[in-house]
Amino acid sequence: MSDVFDKQMKLLTSIKGIGVTLASALIIATGGFTYFDNAKQLSRFIGICPTIEQSGTSVNIRGHINRNGDETLRSMLYVAAWSASQHNTACKELYQRLRRRGKSGKAAMVAVANKLVRQAFAVATSNISYIDGFVSTKPDTTV
Repeated sequence: MSDVFDKQMKLLTSIKGIGVTLASALIIATGGFTYFDNAKQLSRFIGICPTIEQSGTSVNIRGHINRNGDETLRSMLYVAAWSASQHNTACKELYQRLRRRGKSGKAAMVAVANKLVRQAFAVATSNISYIDGFVSTKPDTTV
C-alpha cells in the first residue's frame, strides 16, 4: 500500500501548485482516488464546485460554491491556487481569462482551485506525471 501512496505523491506533486501537504490530504480524503468515478464528483465532495440557485421567479441569484465538503481541504486548495495561478500554465490562463471577463479575484481563485482538483484527479487516475502546458492531441468529436 505504501508503494501506491508514494507513487501518487510523486504524481500529484508534479503539478505546479500542489505540495506534499495538499497531496497527502487529497490522497487520504479520496482513498487514493478510488472513491470517485470522475473529477466532478470529487469537486462536489470537496465543496469547491459552483452551484446555481434558482427559486420560482427569483432567477437573478448569484451562484456560489456549495461548501458541503471538508473545510480544511477546501482552504488548502484555495491557498494552493495562489501559487498555481502564477506558476501552472493552465491555471494562470484560467485566472487571467476570468479576471478579464470581470470576475472577482476570489471567484477566479476558486475556479483555479477547482482546476487543480481536476488536474489532480486526471494525474492520479491516469498514472502519468503532469506536463505543464500540455495540450491534448485527441481529435475533436463535437463536429
